[in-house]
Amino acid sequence: MTRQVIEYAGIPVGIVVPDKGALKFIAVKFHVHDLDGQHFSAASDVLRAIHKLASTTSGGLNRAA
Repeated sequence: MTRQVIEYAGIPVGIVVPDKGALKFIAVKFHVHDLDGQHFSAASDVLRAIHKLASTTSGGLNRAA
């Protein structure tokens, strides 16, 4: 795998790329920027982190940003 697009609620929010034996998340939406550069074991772990982030911020993720 070279890279994988990560979508949340139908919105592309970033990509993961292999790095140091894990997947490095690269954010492309401001709402998930807090996760930018973090390493995860699997894409599903990224989605869980995004869900947690979205549920702790007011308004979650919206399509405008």
